[in-house]
Amino acid sequence: MVDFEVVEYKPDARELAWTFGGVPPVRRVTPGTVLELWTEDAFCGKVRSETDLVSRVCEFPFVNPQTGPFHVDGAEPGDTLAVHFVSIEPSRDWAVSTTVPLFGALTATHTTAMLHEPLPELVWVWQLDSLARTCRFCARDRAWAVDLPMDPMHGTLGVAPANLEVRSALVPDAFGGNMDTPELRAGVTCYLGVNVPGALVSLGDGHARQGEGETCGVAVECAMDTVVVLDLVKGAACHWPRIESDTHLISTGSARPLEDAFRIAQADMVSWLHADFGLDQLDAYQLVSQTVEAPLANVVDVNYTSVAKMAKRWLPGREVFGGTHAKLRAVATEYRKRRGLPFAGRPPG
Repeated sequence: MVDFEVVEYKPDARELAWTFGGVPPVRRVTPGTVLELWTEDAFCGKVRSETDLVSRVCEFPFVNPQTGPFHVDGAEPGDTLAVHFVSIEPSRDWAVSTTVPLFGALTATHTTAMLHEPLPELVWVWQLDSLARTCRFCARDRAWAVDLPMDPMHGTLGVAPANLEVRSALVPDAFGGNMDTPELRAGVTCYLGVNVPGALVSLGDGHARQGEGETCGVAVECAMDTVVVLDLVKGAACHWPRIESDTHLISTGSARPLEDAFRIAQADMVSWLHADFGLDQLDAYQLVSQTVEAPLANVVDVNYTSVAKMAKRWLPGREVFGGTHAKLRAVATEYRKRRGLPFAGRPPG
């Protein structure tokens, strides 16, 4: 029998966090705890129709609210926090996406200055069908719609940064944050290096689905009912966020320019294979070069995020982080059994 404690937490508007670091914990929990959480959408639920323009209804920088942080007992710098996503389900039957002035990959921005006017500010309202597992896109300029597969994920997950830093919830970096990778879906475990006592982990920015790169800067944004289970790997440093699914190991890197984010993720994967699988560094470099997948996460945020994704079938049969992913998968299975829940979302990997 797998034993665990379940903690339910739904923040009200006053309890939402807007940064990583600089925020007191909302709860103290122990490793092994299952958290049943609710997260608000990136626009705090204020964008509900085509007339609710972000520039009118939202106040910058109060966007991308986070649920948390949670103080994990026993977590110390030099440890790694493991966050396993048991389920991620939209809590509403609608979601929104937008264009935002001076934001996105295909428009002038504050850092890519142009003389032309920003793109028009528009809103798309998406209808979600949790039973059919679809997200309906409706064109604005004609009567045409298409149902796309639902693939719920969290754009933002992170711990408090190192060196007393406080970072906006819009920023991805070594602490995690606004990575916007579709790899953060149900069934995966994310590993985050602990920088402060208690780790202080938060999450938010739920997406019903998102394309690689998040090209316009906004995914299919929605509030989420999310279940995660936490664990602690003592004495195992993790310098950049890593993700493990049943089929893949994944490294992330966040920086500007984009090639530096790519280099960070690729170099971290090489280092991971060298440290955990005993491969010579240049052997690992060669293997990564010929087998790795490199999907983009985001190319719009304060830092860009790139991903290095390695199939486990190419590697010696060793477990990483002491088999933490398999352990947390067992907890998730038992939790679902007790709740009478099927597997949520598409299979990981």
